[in-house]
Amino acid sequence: MKNKFSKITTLILIVFAIVSCKKTINKTEATSAEEVTKVEGKAKKFQADTENSVILWKGSKIGDSRLGTLHISEGNLTLVNGKLTGGDFVIDMNTIKDTDIEDEKKNAQITGHLKSSDFFDVAQFPTATFTITNVNEEIGMDMIKGNLTIKGIEKSIEFPAATTVNGNEVLFKSEPFTIDRTAWNVKFNSGKFFDNLKDKLIKDEIELTVEIKAKKEAL
Repeated sequence: MKNKFSKITTLILIVFAIVSCKKTINKTEATSAEEVTKVEGKAKKFQADTENSVILWKGSKIGDSRLGTLHISEGNLTLVNGKLTGGDFVIDMNTIKDTDIEDEKKNAQITGHLKSSDFFDVAQFPTATFTITNVNEEIGMDMIKGNLTIKGIEKSIEFPAATTVNGNEVLFKSEPFTIDRTAWNVKFNSGKFFDNLKDKLIKDEIELTVEIKAKKEAL
């Protein structure tokens, strides 16, 4: 009986460990901004197709979550010998949008709140930026390291992504990853800074997925 109980306990612990790893595998740590790594070789630049480039986001609170999008206003990707080596893009924070609430009035309230000084203070900081500083190739994926600037605060993050080249077009798509919003001074209803929030607590982690389509720049 003891042996059977021990096996069941071990199995539960293994399952818990696997689930925990899946939840945190793409969690980023915001660190000090870094210099862009210089890469030798003939570089080719691909300009972002802004109509088909988007950032998907997910924010959560106790028992609820919100899904939405942000659009890229300009940017480019740099490739050397068919491999991604760099790039940067500008995020238009005025395009922040909730996509899972159909009620127009409620949707407008949520979007307005996200744009307010409680969150991203879009009036003062209308854009965010991301600059790739280094790319390390791993099995089937690239580990992208870059400087993300939100609300004038620049931090280095790292996340996995895949880059697909098809003639004069490039598709860059990240795996879903999370950032801690408080590293960029987005503290509204964060448990780190406010007590007794109960069901009003908003999680610090924001899940992001970056999708960029780009075309080779004309000579």
